[in-house]
Amino acid sequence: MLEAILALTALAVVFGLLLGFASVRFKVESDPIVDKVDAILPQTQCGQCGFAGCRPYAEAIASGEADINRCPPGGETVILALSDLLGVDAKPLDEEVGEEKLREVAVIDEQLCIGCTLCIQACPVDAILGAAKQMHTVIESECTGCELCVEPCPVDCIHMQTVKEDLNSWKWPYPAVEQEKKP
Repeated sequence: MLEAILALTALAVVFGLLLGFASVRFKVESDPIVDKVDAILPQTQCGQCGFAGCRPYAEAIASGEADINRCPPGGETVILALSDLLGVDAKPLDEEVGEEKLREVAVIDEQLCIGCTLCIQACPVDAILGAAKQMHTVIESECTGCELCVEPCPVDCIHMQTVKEDLNSWKWPYPAVEQEKKP
């Protein structure tokens, strides 16, 4: 019994050292600009910008393949932050990708839900709970408001609801806009 414990401990130490060495030796360096741009984006993973998620969009911005004004969920706040970071002029939101809206979350009418799980499969952030042929519900704090769950619903039981600002969710706008002084 003691021999087995010692053998397993020795194996764990050897594999731990090998994994530690591999993580240092084969470390992939990421572009710090991509990391900064990705940190500014709202992380909705909605694809409204034309990319599969926020990270691919950040990579495209950093490489110059995409413009900074293609994120409807982030709107003007994200555009201004990206223009400050990258030292480029701010532009209005690209009309091709949509329009800026207030923050919304999905709400499921649980009386109409048939439990088809199509909304669960469509949700990029796993904000919907439920099982096959059972009622589903949305975890409001996890929902990014991407609206990807609305279209696949066969019974139209998912609706988007604007999140009311309260003291816990309110944030200062970025950057603080100065009022023009009139003479």
